[in-house]
Amino acid sequence: PVLQAADIIMYKANGVPVGVDQVPHVEITREIARRFNHLYGPLFPEPDAILTQTPKILGLDRRKMSKSYGNAIYLSDSTKELTAKVMQMITDPQRMRRSDPGNPDICNVFEFHKLYTDTEQVRQIDHDCRSAEIGCVECKKIMAKNLTAALAPIRDKRRYYESNPDLVQQIMTDGSAEARKIAIETMAQVKNAINIRY
Repeated sequence: PVLQAADIIMYKANGVPVGVDQVPHVEITREIARRFNHLYGPLFPEPDAILTQTPKILGLDRRKMSKSYGNAIYLSDSTKELTAKVMQMITDPQRMRRSDPGNPDICNVFEFHKLYTDTEQVRQIDHDCRSAEIGCVECKKIMAKNLTAALAPIRDKRRYYESNPDLVQQIMTDGSAEARKIAIETMAQVKNAINIRY
């Protein structure tokens, strides 16, 4: 968390887009910035955690999504792999039969719908699930289709960069140079604030 704090405040970020599990780390960053500012003067902003409408997405098995658990969906997954993963996702564990009303509030697939399905269709799925007008299999198929469509531009861009490694190297070199410039400037301000002469 302290190294993460350094990465954030080095560039004087005002906000950090994170998942809900990273909010405590951002709070540590805020405390470090606040303490430095208290001791040496106002140099660093106290960054806010920026959360999305769905700040936590669980893995296929409703545990934390993790490579080590083997329950993650990857941006590099093919359409076939993605569809297979979505079809094995755990939905409402209390819905035993197609005719049973479901509860989208505890359904992992529905959380993905909030991200990748248009608002009107999300409302319809919510209603249809609660009234047993849609089954989990159909719901997953809709989710897989929408997720595939949402990831298509990312996959296209990924293929483009994979076929242009020199461009990727140049982007990293340019980004590193820009970050170094900002870091040197920030460290000069820090040294001045704490009265270190070099």
